[in-house]
Amino acid sequence: MRVLSLAAFLALWWLVAAARLIDPQFLPGPGAVWDAFVRANSWHRLAPGVPREVRGEQNYFLWEHLVASLQRIAAGAGAAVLLGPIVGFVLGTSKTVAAIVEPYLNFLRALPPLGYIGLLIVWFGIGDTSKIWLLFLAAFPPVVIATMAGVHGFSADRVNAARSLGANRLQVTTRVLLPATLPEVLSGVRVAVGFAWTTVVAAELNNGIPGIGGLAYFAGQRLDTALTLACIIVIGLTALTLDAAIKGLGTAVAPWKGRA
Repeated sequence: MRVLSLAAFLALWWLVAAARLIDPQFLPGPGAVWDAFVRANSWHRLAPGVPREVRGEQNYFLWEHLVASLQRIAAGAGAAVLLGPIVGFVLGTSKTVAAIVEPYLNFLRALPPLGYIGLLIVWFGIGDTSKIWLLFLAAFPPVVIATMAGVHGFSADRVNAARSLGANRLQVTTRVLLPATLPEVLSGVRVAVGFAWTTVVAAELNNGIPGIGGLAYFAGQRLDTALTLACIIVIGLTALTLDAAIKGLGTAVAPWKGRA
């Protein structure tokens, strides 16, 4: 059914574009988008009749733009994935610390990334540092909140059962509490990485080349709709791939999720 629905969508798209029901400047056909994708991944002439060849788009192949964005995601969201569970565990086990920190965390979570990208550029410049900080701030709250939810949802009966069997505090933490909260942490990581990836275009609005979000923004500015759609499709497919990879990782490292 999914394959048929995709085929129907592509056929409808092709028919609308071929019949020119919508100006090709606004909706190019699938063939034009594919040509833009191939052009962005190959050496090609600068213009018809000009012998000079250029590399991809903005002197980078499209896959290199994608790799640059993934590297920023790995740095920003990766730091959030490492620090988020630690902070969330502390907030979940200490009501005093949670009372102090949680309002600021919720305030940060409520802010749209475009609301503070300008401030980050003032603080850290237009290089990769500001982009990585933006992705970190986008991914950090979901991981912390998911970890806190996992700690708060933990049954005290399990702690009592472990202690009655002779487990000390460290053993209860590492062998009971952490495995029980791991599925929630992984769910938070999945949400955080997805949210960080949707923020990549905002992160690459300024000096975002190389970067798939920066290329999409640049192509839109010069009214290259076919290339813009090609970038959007690549961004969407990459998001689905990342989500499937994190979901598979969660199943592998926490197979007990939903069984206890």
